[in-house]
Amino acid sequence: MTANEDAHRNARLRVRPALHVANWPGNSDAATRLASVLVGNAAAHAESMSDGKVPLRLVELPTGELAIEVDDGTPEFPNAEKALAEAKTGSGLWWVSHYRARLSWDVLRDDSDQVVGKTVQVILPMAWGESV
Repeated sequence: MTANEDAHRNARLRVRPALHVANWPGNSDAATRLASVLVGNAAAHAESMSDGKVPLRLVELPTGELAIEVDDGTPEFPNAEKALAEAKTGSGLWWVSHYRARLSWDVLRDDSDQVVGKTVQVILPMAWGESV
């Protein structure tokens, strides 16, 4: 996605149909919202990758969970745990807790092992409304 003020909307427009085509059996509304949040946060609060994009990947795991991954050009995620714990209702990161998803991140390295940014990942359970 192009890293601009419309990035989160573009993520929504692309994720829902992609999940439908892939026949992912989980909650596509939750997955779409979380992808939109991650892309929007990357576009608004981090540097884009060198090509001006915010890459987004959706991967169905063997457990049926969905991994939503977004790369950006800022290798730090200051106070990630605190930001998630203190997220206000309706804010971007609040949705991660609401859907009982798991947030993690790691530095992103290129082929020559140089740090070029970070990857933020959310693992969304298939049945977020039930005990997981």
